[in-house]
Amino acid sequence: MTNQASAGHLLGLIRGGQATTRGELQRITGLSRSTVGHRLDQLFGAGWIRETAGDPVEAPTGGRPAVRIEFDASHAVVLCADLETRHARAAVLDLAGGLLAEHSGSLLINQGPDEVLDRLGHWFAALLEKAGVPASAVCGIGLSVPGPVDSAAGLIVQPPIMPGWDRYPIRERMRRAFAEHCHGDAGIPVLMENDANLMAYAEQRYGYPDCSAFLLIKVSTGIGAGVVAGGEMYRGIDGAAGDIGHIRLSDQAHALCRCGSYGCLAAVASGRALAEQLTAAGIPTASGSGVRDQLSIGQPDAVRLAREAGRLVGGVLATVVTLLNPGVLMIAGDLAGPPFLTGVRELLYQRAMPRTTADLRVVTSQLGDRAGLTGAAAMVVESLYAPAEADRRLAAG
Repeated sequence: MTNQASAGHLLGLIRGGQATTRGELQRITGLSRSTVGHRLDQLFGAGWIRETAGDPVEAPTGGRPAVRIEFDASHAVVLCADLETRHARAAVLDLAGGLLAEHSGSLLINQGPDEVLDRLGHWFAALLEKAGVPASAVCGIGLSVPGPVDSAAGLIVQPPIMPGWDRYPIRERMRRAFAEHCHGDAGIPVLMENDANLMAYAEQRYGYPDCSAFLLIKVSTGIGAGVVAGGEMYRGIDGAAGDIGHIRLSDQAHALCRCGSYGCLAAVASGRALAEQLTAAGIPTASGSGVRDQLSIGQPDAVRLAREAGRLVGGVLATVVTLLNPGVLMIAGDLAGPPFLTGVRELLYQRAMPRTTADLRVVTSQLGDRAGLTGAAAMVVESLYAPAEADRRLAAG
């Protein structure tokens, strides 16, 4: 249990906006003025908070307004990477999610974790130089990956489209790459999470903070879902929640999926599946991003296939929405355009109960290609500055 007299607890109140002055901290916690002062001194000493001038409107009698205390989002940075099957994006962000430097490029996930993570180390070094930030300012690294993650163990488990990554010690390898290429702390915290989960986490926090049940469907090379309930990612018992791409469709038993099973939703409705169908029709398309390119120019076969894929996904979502009763359903990824969205809506509203969809908002991504990076950064910050972890870090100096 968190010690409510601790500096970490006070930091949580400050970051959450519940208390922004010394007086408010005393009133909420019941602590004495001297104890609050001592705890704040710890936070000031670490460089985690700063004082700002109060609003004169709050002192109508003419007295000096109370000095406000706020979290200093510039005192450290986070390194993040969003890995896809053929492409990756990496960035340096401040603790409020502000982008300081960014790089994207080709990076094949099937080259295996050793090569991919080493390449990320090179990218991170170049990004820190571009941002003018020393490696010593990095407080953590966040990774968004296209596979199921056991977050407690820090391992990717049986990923269908990530050969060689199953149970690989990613944290240790990423730390080594950071130390070798950035000359940083070899013990730096490394956190990772499934890409759809992080996208949902970011989109809900920054776009729909009042939505208590938020569902995001990412349709790119594969198909995955991210669920945010009560402001927290819902992972299931071991990180497998949301893997809707491998729900079996009874009328698609002929379709072989990358996971080795037949009839999976991803085998017929993912970006990879549509790329294969377009290629077979004489329109060479290598991946989900290639399908997106075809859709952007209105290629008729791509438009038709995207709408059909949307209908297949919408049929599955009728069950998912009935089970979860979300307030927002967001479609994201390479296929998240009008044809696919139209198909989703057709089957979703046809098959789901009217009460389930009466207050449902079906939308597309607000953060776009940066949703994964933004979610990864938020995950790192929330983990490192949570009350108990903040106290542990303060005690460790």
